Amino acid sequence: MSKPTDTQSPPAGDSSSAAPPSSPARPAPIRRGLRLATTDDDAAGATMLRDPVCGMMVRADAPLRTTHEAQTYVFCSPRCLERFRANPQLFLAPAAGPDSPPRSHDHAASEHDHQLAPDDVPPPGRARIYTCPMHPEVRSPVPGACPKCGMALELEMGGLDDGDESDGADDAAAHERRDMRRRFSVAVILTAPLMAIAMAHLLPFTWAHRLSHHPARAWVELALALPVVTWGAAPFYARAWSSLVNRSLNMFTLIGLGVSVAASYSVVATVAPGLFPASMRGPDGRAGVYFEAAAAIVTLVLLGQVLELAARGRTGAAIRALIGLRPKTARRIEGDGQELDVPVAALRVDDRLRVRPGEKVAVDGVVIEGSSAVDESMITGEPLPVTKTTGASVRAGTVNGTGMLVIRAARVGADTLLAQIVRLVAEAQRSRAPIQRLADQVSGVFVPVVMAIAVATFAAWAAIGPEPRLAHAVVNAVAVLIIACPCALGLATPISMMVATGRGATMGVLFRNAEAIETLRLVDTLIVDKTGTLTEGKPALTAVVAEGIDETHLLRAAAGLESGSEHPLAAAIVAGAQARGIEVPAVSALTSSTGKGVSGTVEGQTVALGNRRFLSELAISGDDLAARADDLAAAGQTVVFVAIAGRAVGLLGIADPVRATSAEAVVQLRGAGLRVMMVTGDHRPSALAVARVLNIPDEDVVADALPADKAAVVARLQAKGHRVAMAGDGINDAPALGRADVGIAMGGGTDVAIETASVTLVGGDLRGIVRARRLSAATMRNIRQNLLFAFGYNALGVPVAAGVLYPVFGLLLSPIIAAAAMSLSSVSVIGNALRLRRARL
Repeated sequence: MSKPTDTQSPPAGDSSSAAPPSSPARPAPIRRGLRLATTDDDAAGATMLRDPVCGMMVRADAPLRTTHEAQTYVFCSPRCLERFRANPQLFLAPAAGPDSPPRSHDHAASEHDHQLAPDDVPPPGRARIYTCPMHPEVRSPVPGACPKCGMALELEMGGLDDGDESDGADDAAAHERRDMRRRFSVAVILTAPLMAIAMAHLLPFTWAHRLSHHPARAWVELALALPVVTWGAAPFYARAWSSLVNRSLNMFTLIGLGVSVAASYSVVATVAPGLFPASMRGPDGRAGVYFEAAAAIVTLVLLGQVLELAARGRTGAAIRALIGLRPKTARRIEGDGQELDVPVAALRVDDRLRVRPGEKVAVDGVVIEGSSAVDESMITGEPLPVTKTTGASVRAGTVNGTGMLVIRAARVGADTLLAQIVRLVAEAQRSRAPIQRLADQVSGVFVPVVMAIAVATFAAWAAIGPEPRLAHAVVNAVAVLIIACPCALGLATPISMMVATGRGATMGVLFRNAEAIETLRLVDTLIVDKTGTLTEGKPALTAVVAEGIDETHLLRAAAGLESGSEHPLAAAIVAGAQARGIEVPAVSALTSSTGKGVSGTVEGQTVALGNRRFLSELAISGDDLAARADDLAAAGQTVVFVAIAGRAVGLLGIADPVRATSAEAVVQLRGAGLRVMMVTGDHRPSALAVARVLNIPDEDVVADALPADKAAVVARLQAKGHRVAMAGDGINDAPALGRADVGIAMGGGTDVAIETASVTLVGGDLRGIVRARRLSAATMRNIRQNLLFAFGYNALGVPVAAGVLYPVFGLLLSPIIAAAAMSLSSVSVIGNALRLRRARL
């Protein structure tokens, strides 16, 4: 059966012109940047320009703008605007004129950037640039670590033409993941017996006590720890050194410092214990060693790296899934009528292409021959296929139904709507900063302060301390560094995040990353898609209107006629009849009229189903049912007229039913202080019908929205200072999910939506957002408490370790006590984080 068209406006994406729509001219005053391809049937038809600082696509009417040398430039954020105003030439230099190629997603160079030397620049069209999620200005032609924060660089992908680069990204990322897993595995194998030996004196066994006092114990610990603190920690030393060179102290500075000091001190204590004063040595003449602390730090940090790389590796899956929507080849009709299968990259504008049944459309174009129902759900998110006839627009990545189409290419490659979606998702994903920035900011002050205290301690004891002055100076300086070891600081954030993630999973809320947990509590506006989010996402028979006939008889005849069709509307009618216990009869002499309806013979009677125009062509009047049909259409339902034996006898209403939990979810979300908006690709009557059921105000409903429009709504709200969450389930939601402060995917949605979003609701119940926000607030309180524990011990222990109590009480803090305090701070952090498992949400 074909979708009726009288009672519903054509979906966004259809066009009545046979020629490809022409793009409107770029506004004269604004010459900088690239326009996002638009068509006459795009919801907003908005011109898009490229931010000259970060490269992100921005609406031409964006409020953030400035004029330089009689040209107007638009910006995605106040930070980009400020950077441009400070030094416009820094961002305009790469483009000598308006026709110069744009710097795709390129943040301006700075003194800390990785610059490409002329010999390192890859050939055009094949450039691979790796950038840091936290510092987009860092750009490198090869993978590695960010010199500022130490995070692994990610491949910058900006469109479908970057699809061939995804394999390179996978290879580099997979290599780093394998390397970290290998180092972690070896570290665990060696650290486990090392910890057992170090803790043997605490066990209630005689043999354990003998082991802890064995003369060879320190040498065994040295043998076990050496591979861990050298080879296992090598990446951390490299990143710590890079942080020093770049004067950007971070967590890896602390890790490298703590591990190297603890390990070096222990090696000296093992090899030359006589260098230490007698008061710092045991009865056997040996000094205490801290190999287990150094090895444990390395092992825990390696575990964190393995988990982080695994999670970040999934972010590229969204873009790869989008790229996978485009077919590799297309059937091109040559000038002589010959048809050839050619690579999509070889297609050009105005090429004629044949799209066979079941094939994906390779380009954005216009139908010039044939008719078919095309599944556009991956673009619009709506489940019903759209009938395409001559003059209608089709888009790359959509799937042809059972008909044959000949199209003329209007946009190819990076200019297609699908390519734009890829770019929007890529830009949105790179715009997020990881939560570890808090620890890095603190480290920027903490590390130099601790180092200064250690140096001052050494100098004071070496100058005025008791004999042996040098030994006391070394021991006390080491005690300062050991008690300031970043183990608890390193655990403060990730341990709470791990517990919170597990707690969320038990509630049916899957957090993709730590940033979502940090940000969700601050969200004040929630944008929700309609189909598949507020509704079930599949059409169902919702109304049966019988006129002068038994309702069961009407539905039996209609279901029998539709039993020979695979159209979603037909399936809804058949399923509705079966749900009412009606046996579906067979059909014969079935005839279909594309875009209008079907007719045939069921149990000896002529039956016709379709829109009002279809009945008129059959000389059947539907005037008596017109008023009721208008009521159903106003309620957002697709209306099907039913005629039996040449007489209109009833109507069938088909709609996407609202989820049973949606109304309660909206009430709870508003009770939590959130503004709930609906932004959907469906038509406004259908959207308003659902909004009224859920008591969503009309002004908070945006309909006929394409993917870029949804992302633009998010951007406008963010520009006004709102923290925005987006909940959706389709590919069309992916740009908005990525652009939002928090993207929330429904568990039954597409893989692209789930991969792009940072939160997934397993059961598709929006009420989970309320619980997730409470968990977010509880987690951030817990992290602040952890940081207080971590630094509280340092604030108390560092002065004691430095010897401030020695002049009055004669008290020195041995490195053994310093290590114990460090361990106690870690235990406190872990214990506090575990309280999240019992938090009331």
